[in-house]
Amino acid sequence: MSARGREWIAANLPHQGTMSLLAEVVDWDAQRLRARAASHRDPGNPLRRGAELPIACAIEYGAQAVAAHGALVSEAPSGAGFLASVRSVAFHGTRLDDVREDLDIEVEQIGGGAGGLLYRFAIRAGARMLVEGRLAIVLGAARFPRDAA
Repeated sequence: MSARGREWIAANLPHQGTMSLLAEVVDWDAQRLRARAASHRDPGNPLRRGAELPIACAIEYGAQAVAAHGALVSEAPSGAGFLASVRSVAFHGTRLDDVREDLDIEVEQIGGGAGGLLYRFAIRAGARMLVEGRLAIVLGAARFPRDAA
């Protein structure tokens, strides 16, 4: 379906300011979404550790693409969710900040129900695979107590 830009992302995802990492949703359907990002090259990226952006931060790019997919499929702003687990992750590099190309983020819903969702994700720069794996999201995370005694 049709692309969505920064304005839509800002209005529909909980990630705001510099923590909003996606530049645009390129295309999507009921099971998949493809997004693009350039924020990995930004010296002000809040995930940086000193001068570097570790490749493990790509998981957050995948999680934000999942949130965008959820908002598009439900036709409502992305609600509270919690990244419950990350599995079968393969890193094909050590850093993102030295990647010159934009990131191409693909997510595909492979399971889920009322309480959570399971997605496969892959992040590439051009033809080069950078990171791939699976993300499990628990929905309705706002119902969990934040200050448990």
